[in-house]
Amino acid sequence: MIKLEPRGERSKAMAYASPVFAFLLTVLTGVILFSSLGINPWHALVTLFYTPISDVYGLTELAVKATPILICAIGLSVVFKAQIWNIGAEGQLLMGALTGGVVALQLIDAEGFWVLPLVMISGVLGGMLWSGIAAFLKVHFNSNEILTTIMMNYIALNILLWGVHGPLKDPQGFNFPESAMFGDSALMPILIEGTRVHFGLALALLAVVAIWVLMSHSFIGFQIRVIGMDHGAARLSGFKGKHLTYLTMLISGGLAGLAGISEVAGPIGQLIPSVSPGYGYAAIIVAFLGRLNPFGIVLATFLMGLLYMGGEMAQIELGLPLALTNLFQGMLLFYLLACDVFINFRLRWSGPRKPASALRTEG
Repeated sequence: MIKLEPRGERSKAMAYASPVFAFLLTVLTGVILFSSLGINPWHALVTLFYTPISDVYGLTELAVKATPILICAIGLSVVFKAQIWNIGAEGQLLMGALTGGVVALQLIDAEGFWVLPLVMISGVLGGMLWSGIAAFLKVHFNSNEILTTIMMNYIALNILLWGVHGPLKDPQGFNFPESAMFGDSALMPILIEGTRVHFGLALALLAVVAIWVLMSHSFIGFQIRVIGMDHGAARLSGFKGKHLTYLTMLISGGLAGLAGISEVAGPIGQLIPSVSPGYGYAAIIVAFLGRLNPFGIVLATFLMGLLYMGGEMAQIELGLPLALTNLFQGMLLFYLLACDVFINFRLRWSGPRKPASALRTEG
């Protein structure tokens, strides 16, 4: 009989091997899925994981796709380290895009180096405001942050939809639900000429380094890690749990807002209903896949961006639905959670127990 037996201590090897096993199991399940649909599995996997980045243009598009996911995920790593479950990065991203977009629309004709920083700061503040509401509810009313942040995602989406269908709609836009294009001064500068790689990528990498320094080389980062490991010990040490709740939620929300404004002031250039295809939700998977480590998150981000691009390529070449991306994301998370069980448990084989009568006979 096979049973799970608790380990004496967490397996560090399994903690790092778990994401690899989860990816391999996801690929294996994909092979079975494609075979059952009558599609050559090898061709499907090549289409999904190689074709999108088989040339320089594809690699640059991967960087564009990965930018908002990376910014959101690195912010989530902070709040998750504190064992605070912010599931609202998607809503915070949308509110950052909306607030920053509103400022950009007011400054369409403005010129000067100050326009873009003002737009970016507005987006960050929008994300912080949205996460701050959830933090306030948790601190003062003990509300479950999982529920409040999820519900606020839908509120943010509907506020954005109301804006682009109503007061923010471009009067010259032939009645399409979208805003006017932002002015040149409010747009992200392009980093690589001839591509869509924009300054948001540099901000994402800067955020990775900043969060690594914060969490690994600062007393605040130490407090965040301690409160996540043992809230009681943190309280006895004099750490202020309420202040850290606000701090981590505001960092997470602010970075999600930065991701949102980086999208609308970057490759999109205006407010539209579909600012995000689910980057905030994907960032949750990325954060755990990267083990909440900034550099692990970078690797996981590019894998997730590749899944988005591969899903679009599979839709074009194989005629598969775009929901294939969500399917693979879901399988990746499922297998990751399953493999993570073996961080604290090991499989043990035990033979069937002999009945008591047999033991007495042998005696």
